[in-house]
Amino acid sequence: MPRIDREERRILRDFEKGELESVATKAELAKLKAAARATATKDRRVNIRLSSIDLGDIQAKAMEEGVPYQTLIASVLHKYVTGRLAEKPAGPAPAARPPRKRPASS
Repeated sequence: MPRIDREERRILRDFEKGELESVATKAELAKLKAAARATATKDRRVNIRLSSIDLGDIQAKAMEEGVPYQTLIASVLHKYVTGRLAEKPAGPAPAARPPRKRPASS
């Protein structure tokens, strides 16, 4: 088991004592339940190749959303094929991200 720091031990202790309360709203919980239902039936396996940068960005976004990155990928694909993945309305162009260095080829 990985080592946990002092803050993590405090959170775990408080959780075990039942002293923590959820801050999720009903709307957030409904959204998470819908995502879970949409990706719950997994009867096929798919392998895809992604750039390291894209995978890192996906993993970071999944961490922000509090879901595993593979669940996020499955959810996005499901929304796309069911027509529920909405594009942002055209407006001012978003600020460009600074270019990132690609990992050196080995």
